[in-house]
Amino acid sequence: MMIGRPAFVDAVKRSGLYLDTRQFQKTVHPEVSSELSATAGSDMVLFCVKTTDTAVTAKELAPFVGPETIVVSMQNGVNNVEEIRAASGIEALPAVVYVAAAMPQPGTVKHGGRGDLVIGPPGARADKIAALFTSASVPCRVSENIEGEQWTKFVWNCAFNAISGLGLVTYDQIAQDKEAQKVVEAAVYETLSVAQALGIRPARFEDPAKTIAAAFQVSEWMMGTRSSTAQDMARGKRTEIDALNGYVAKLGEGLKIPTPVNQTLLALVKLQELNSK
Repeated sequence: MMIGRPAFVDAVKRSGLYLDTRQFQKTVHPEVSSELSATAGSDMVLFCVKTTDTAVTAKELAPFVGPETIVVSMQNGVNNVEEIRAASGIEALPAVVYVAAAMPQPGTVKHGGRGDLVIGPPGARADKIAALFTSASVPCRVSENIEGEQWTKFVWNCAFNAISGLGLVTYDQIAQDKEAQKVVEAAVYETLSVAQALGIRPARFEDPAKTIAAAFQVSEWMMGTRSSTAQDMARGKRTEIDALNGYVAKLGEGLKIPTPVNQTLLALVKLQELNSK
């Protein structure tokens, strides 16, 4: 069962869900609904809404989540699980999603790159989810440092997403531009400084130089695609910038750590949002 907005639900009911992936193109016909009540009795709920909708959706979902239901937060940002808990009491599992995808129109999903997940912390719930995705040929790794895994992707999101939207460019175009590279590097250093002050160990890439190198490698995997922030800006929609560069700037202010690049990216995206209203 897929839950979505009326335009999505109507399109899927009418013509099915078209999957345009790097491996195949296929139309499937899942059950769909625009009502969260359709999740009642589910063993698992994949919580995939934008960070701007986290609290409201969690609160509306709560009445339909049973004690055995596993809710998995598959969102950008690093504090969604806390927001879900605060709004609804639901103890969701955090997941890191490495999938470049877009929905160019209701009922169509365009896959741009990668397609793997990280989930945690270790335990029966995480093992169950990982086994389920793995059985569907979607690599899913259970991590003992899921917070660090989230911050690894978060660093890359803060480095690329806003630049992609403001510059109207793809990930690989950013990586190939020397001036843009300097902005990426500065955003990475700032975000890692905040993480270090919080005692967080970004997984696998604690060294800033390695983190930056890995970020540019990610841009190669996402070649030809634009960030989710860029997609939202192109449609005149509210972005997730508050949960990305804005979150770094907010934490930095509280910790007395300067984050001028993240603050600038936040301000520029916010101004663009004003022009889109």
